[in-house]
Amino acid sequence: MRLCPPRHLRIAAHTELVSLNALLANLFTVHLKALSTLLGPTHGCAYLFVVLATWRLEGAPTAAKFLALVPGAGGLLALRRADSADQGRAQSKEVIPS
Repeated sequence: MRLCPPRHLRIAAHTELVSLNALLANLFTVHLKALSTLLGPTHGCAYLFVVLATWRLEGAPTAAKFLALVPGAGGLLALRRADSADQGRAQSKEVIPS
């Protein structure tokens, strides 16, 4: 049985990365204050949501929980670690001892 991280965690992880990229693009180009005002809290909320949701995720490996603390891409890294851990568990359960 494969336990997939919830959909809301995947959405928040992608939102975290996209909002950070948009913030940095705004900073290095036109630096519109209105855009920074919108994207700053969006990125912050997505980051906090990813961290809390990953720490509350049952069966998430410890490495995934600590990877979620990395700002920007931490959510996607944590999702990747959780998926690989689930696949590893599924493969170890499929082996039939002889």
